[in-house]
Amino acid sequence: MSFFPRPSGPREALCDLLAFMRQRSREQLIGACLAILVTAVIVIEFAVDSNSVSKPDPQVVEVDLYSANRTDADIIADQKKDQAEREAQKKSDQQQYNQLAKQLGID
Repeated sequence: MSFFPRPSGPREALCDLLAFMRQRSREQLIGACLAILVTAVIVIEFAVDSNSVSKPDPQVVEVDLYSANRTDADIIADQKKDQAEREAQKKSDQQQYNQLAKQLGID
């Protein structure tokens, strides 16, 4: 395997790890096993969760296409119309919030 240094391989690395672990106390072995177990559980949870999430539905975005030869007056008129619609929606939302506040007794 190319990612290990030249004189060692996976088998030698595992034997070296086992030799190192044999010199540890019982508490250190239990702690190492628990650390490995917790890490494995977290990795497995991420793997399972990433497969269980469904992909969102495609979202339709509507775009207004304007002709390339619009005059500045046409653009300004459209902007004024859009601004009036936004203000009307904002006023309607504010009235709904005021009604809700009256129903809930919020002053």
